[in-house]
Amino acid sequence: MSTYDGLPGGVAVSRLRVYDWPAADGLRGGTPHVHLACSEGYVVTHGRGAVHTLTASGHRVTPLVPGTVAWFAPGTIHRLVDEDGLRITVLMQNGGLPEAGDAVLTLPPEHLADPEAYAAATALPAGAPPQERARAARARRDLALEGYLALRAAPDPGEALAAFHRAAAALVRPRLAEWRERWARGARAAADATGEQLDRLAKGDVAHLAEAVVRAEEPSEHGRLGMCGWLDVYA
Repeated sequence: MSTYDGLPGGVAVSRLRVYDWPAADGLRGGTPHVHLACSEGYVVTHGRGAVHTLTASGHRVTPLVPGTVAWFAPGTIHRLVDEDGLRITVLMQNGGLPEAGDAVLTLPPEHLADPEAYAAATALPAGAPPQERARAARARRDLALEGYLALRAAPDPGEALAAFHRAAAALVRPRLAEWRERWARGARAAADATGEQLDRLAKGDVAHLAEAVVRAEEPSEHGRLGMCGWLDVYA
């Protein structure tokens, strides 16, 4: 029988405190980016803000207040904006793949065309003091915002977005085998386990119910510098 012991549906959870750093356009918030193979969802728990999104249908601002549940599909460029201490529980598809590689920042095209330049612009200095790492995270946010605003202002936004999607796909292509393994261990295994359970129930076999367990865990890391803010992450 297929086994799976992760969170329901192969998702991952993190707690997010959105960056309150001012940006060039006068707003405060995180780094615009896109996921290519994962949906992402927000459950707003505190404060107030918005998620700015850019898709083939255009630019949209979705207000976020406590109790809001918002989600979006792969290909959605998104940027979280903090207006008053915005805090969110984030649900990520495929075992947290968005924080484990499935994220391409909206850097200007010259960075997207060169994998080494992209890596240099987006990496945080390993082993550096927290303030230095925060400065690097803020610098990459500002660079991504530059590219994001250019996409929004392009004479043909649809073609500019399509070109960005193509460049993003080229950047991540070398990592697709690794991503497929994570999907197979997580979301696919969870779906296969459910299918087998349904088959058993159809036959009157309830043996799997005697194998039930309860699990709980605390964050494995607090205050990680993520793309949108400070993250409390679960292993």
